[in-house]
Amino acid sequence: MASIDLDKVLDKAWADKSLPEILAAPVGALKGVSDRDGELLQEAFGVKTITDLAELKYVRWAQALAALDAAK
Repeated sequence: MASIDLDKVLDKAWADKSLPEILAAPVGALKGVSDRDGELLQEAFGVKTITDLAELKYVRWAQALAALDAAK
């Protein structure tokens, strides 16, 4: 089972929320992602939530390429 330290990846206001709440949260809930970054992601790719970002095909492609490189 995968695990993650939510305090390291989420702004403090979101660290105690449930997983469904976090996935529905705006991308600005991620530590280091500003509200302006979120606006730009929405304008460029239609990304509004953390789930939208995770499902973005460009993110998946980049992860797949990085996994291929790590496997060599």
